[in-house]
Amino acid sequence: MFHPKIEYQTPEEIKTFQEQEMRKMLTYIQQNSPFYQRLFREHNINPAQIQTLEDLQQIPFTSKEDLQQYNEDFYCVDKSKFVDYITTSGTLADPTTFAMTDHDLERLAYNEAISFTCAGGYPGEIYQLMTTIDKRFMAGLAYFLGIRKMGGSVIRVGNGIPELQWDTIQRIKPNAIICVPSFILKIIKYAEEHGIDYRQSSIKKAVCIGENLREPDFSLNLLGKKIKEKWDIELFSTYASTEMSTTFCECEAGKGGHHHPELIICELLDDENLPAKKNEFGELTITTLGVEGMPLLRFKTGDICQFHHEPCSCGRTTMRISPIIGRKNQMIKFKGTTLYPSSIFDVLDNVDYIENYIVEVSSNEIGTDQVLVHVGAASRSRELMKDLQDRFRAKLRVAPDIQFKEIDEIKRIQFPEEKRKPIKFIDKRS
Repeated sequence: MFHPKIEYQTPEEIKTFQEQEMRKMLTYIQQNSPFYQRLFREHNINPAQIQTLEDLQQIPFTSKEDLQQYNEDFYCVDKSKFVDYITTSGTLADPTTFAMTDHDLERLAYNEAISFTCAGGYPGEIYQLMTTIDKRFMAGLAYFLGIRKMGGSVIRVGNGIPELQWDTIQRIKPNAIICVPSFILKIIKYAEEHGIDYRQSSIKKAVCIGENLREPDFSLNLLGKKIKEKWDIELFSTYASTEMSTTFCECEAGKGGHHHPELIICELLDDENLPAKKNEFGELTITTLGVEGMPLLRFKTGDICQFHHEPCSCGRTTMRISPIIGRKNQMIKFKGTTLYPSSIFDVLDNVDYIENYIVEVSSNEIGTDQVLVHVGAASRSRELMKDLQDRFRAKLRVAPDIQFKEIDEIKRIQFPEEKRKPIKFIDKRS
């Protein structure tokens, strides 16, 4: 039941199906959403005339700022129907509240069940959850609901504490872990330092969240290679966001995150907000399907990726998205080179002597971008500085300014009490 037929049909059949679901969604928000009722009225839009996916281009975008400024105007049901409140992580702006009904939580569970199934999941599989399920966090709750719906089991360990992670693995013997991929290197390091034979453990795969494992061509990036060299388990990348309530998960082919057309409509837009050309990168813009509480229409995610439409070897015919190369608002123009923070992270995550770091971008006196990397390391020397600069030039062609700092000093900045995710990027540009 978690291999939806629509994901194996022809592109024409998928488009026809999505247009039917889109028309239902437009009718629903016209009847129930104060925000979209106002938008349609102000722009003289008749939703009944939006019949095809191409017609969506007649409708203005929804932004993160809209969600923040008019949050409760997006509610399509009475507050008494909401059973769970979630906030976004606030990566690009202040966190935004999302309210979910029972129906929305069931949709969320279905989304994760088909996503875990896509990644080779099966009833009876045991997953160790190395991410938080509290602090108003959608992802941890989604994983729990989805694995249970699929028929699997969940061990809710939470994030951090390598000692507890290994104690749990040795006690309960899960098949899979769900975590940020850079944390895998930390638990490997702990195992090596404490004589744990991690290669012979019960873990056969990792479903990875929050960081890229692959390059845009789907080859493993430096982080992915480093994990595989140490621990030859299966690695599956996923991409999701609170606003989408939908996951793009890799199958065993590892060629991008599969689109679930029954849950979301996807557009890829260029810098002029027109459909990106074939094989070009663009900003992912989404319209949710089947959301009851707070559906979104043409919501701009800010995430830059690429679409792949050729059929996958797994048999699915759905579109696949590439790894996210960055966020539109975080693009850096440095010494004539276009960079995203993720490419800088890729270099730093693969240097053994770096314990932690923060990347800071600001505007210099002539108005161009300046990049400063604060590095926490146990030892510091001119040789290490040169080695790090050489690594940046080899990977990115340019080397940012580097400043060594105390590990604990960076840790205090990275983990403020009010934030759910560690801060690795600070944008001081006006």
